[in-house]
Amino acid sequence: MLIAAAAVPGVVAGTCAGYLIQADRDPTPLPSLSQPTLAQATGPAPEPLSAAQDRRVKTDGDLRKLLLKKPAGAKKADWLGDDDGWLDLAPYAELYEDPAGALSDQLGDDFRRAATTGWASGDKEVTIRLIQYRQEESLVAVDEASDGQYWADKEASTRSWAIPGTGDGKAYVHDKADTEFGYLPIYGAEAYAWRGDVVMEIRVWDTKPLTKKTIMDLAERQMERL
Repeated sequence: MLIAAAAVPGVVAGTCAGYLIQADRDPTPLPSLSQPTLAQATGPAPEPLSAAQDRRVKTDGDLRKLLLKKPAGAKKADWLGDDDGWLDLAPYAELYEDPAGALSDQLGDDFRRAATTGWASGDKEVTIRLIQYRQEESLVAVDEASDGQYWADKEASTRSWAIPGTGDGKAYVHDKADTEFGYLPIYGAEAYAWRGDVVMEIRVWDTKPLTKKTIMDLAERQMERL
């Protein structure tokens, strides 16, 4: 015990001596944070990717140019009025049953812009919308398309099909008409798909039952343009 007790002061004294020696030394210099200058590359810069190679080249342009054109013989939808084809956030939110909630959701989802078109041919009316999101933090487009599909699936007497070439895009035909006293019955069809940061929404209404071919043809041709 006497030997052990004598060893403790010796260890303490040795530690203190080590600190004193280290304190008298000059500090070790740190390596420089600067990096050597890199030589600048010479020659022409690479050509930017084409729209075929980089989809954002296409969708960062005029989104309205990607919309399907009005068919020959059809007339411009009355609800378009003098609209230039752009759809602002507030009018888009008004299309929902809960506009205030939709406005809040779209702001949270980083809504960027939307383009729309529509036409009428006899009693049939068509509306097409392309909605684009910034997608800085999450992949919103796929979620928005899935939401549209979810609500379309919930309607009674509904048939659905996958849209070829879209992965998880779907088209729907509602065989049960919406009826209101004093008005003709209205049948509906719709389609939802996405590409990159753009969501496609298509809705069709008619006073007679709609076919799979009607909605599928519109959806496939519109997605080909995207």
